[in-house]
Amino acid sequence: MDLSGVGVWGALLRYGDQAEAADAAAELDELGYSALWIPDVGGPVFDAVENLLAATRRAVVATGVLNLWMHTPEETAAAHAALSAAHDDRFLLGIGVSHAPIVDASGPPRFGKPLAATAAYLDALDAAEPPVPVGSRVLAALGPKMLALAAKQTRGVHPYLVTPEHTRHVRETVGDGALVLPEQTVILCSGAEEAREIGAEWVRSYVQLPNYANSLLRLGFTQDDLETVSDRVFDALVAWGDEEAIARRVAEHHAAGADHVAVQVLTADQRSFPREEWRRLAAVLC
Repeated sequence: MDLSGVGVWGALLRYGDQAEAADAAAELDELGYSALWIPDVGGPVFDAVENLLAATRRAVVATGVLNLWMHTPEETAAAHAALSAAHDDRFLLGIGVSHAPIVDASGPPRFGKPLAATAAYLDALDAAEPPVPVGSRVLAALGPKMLALAAKQTRGVHPYLVTPEHTRHVRETVGDGALVLPEQTVILCSGAEEAREIGAEWVRSYVQLPNYANSLLRLGFTQDDLETVSDRVFDALVAWGDEEAIARRVAEHHAAGADHVAVQVLTADQRSFPREEWRRLAAVLC
């Protein structure tokens, strides 16, 4: 399972038209992206994984991340085994606890203690028949306790909405043996005004969530940075500009210790697959 280089993190690969998702995945594979990452906020996530695996020949397909409250360990282990057997072990299971406002929005409250819930889920994957191998799973982790759990019971970490400084901290925390696979949001644009027009509200929607807010506060950002989506926090979280500017940010993650960077492209029309942007970035990232 090749988890080097650069991959694509794409919500539309999961929740967009699945015929176009398959066609886009085949092109991304040919362009040289090493992994395709998809989110999970409910629904048949393993069907989407199967769709992408069937459309590709080399790329890893990864959940970024599977919401552990929405899938039982037994269901997850069985799906992982079937998909891995059918597609040359190219399925990487990314797991996370998500956020209480998301998990509890669709029914009775069930979001519990994140660390304990994650540890129990990993233990259940170990006990399943067949188990999910440690080498085939990673964990969404931002803070020190979850990072330590990831280093102990998974192949590595997939931090979302982070900076190269955070990547450096993660590498120092988990050591050399674990994989560090951060997500990096990017906008191809002509300048700061266009970048903020496309991405400011997107950033705001995330920094209001406690997990991300606490992570950014630990990095030295202020509550005012988060509430106003200051230029300081926006520029730290979103790489914007031309292809070379985005390539520099990706290189900063690699220099800080990342094994692989999952690039998420934002555009003014977030309902359309950013296929031209993926092509442009492949020329400098792949």
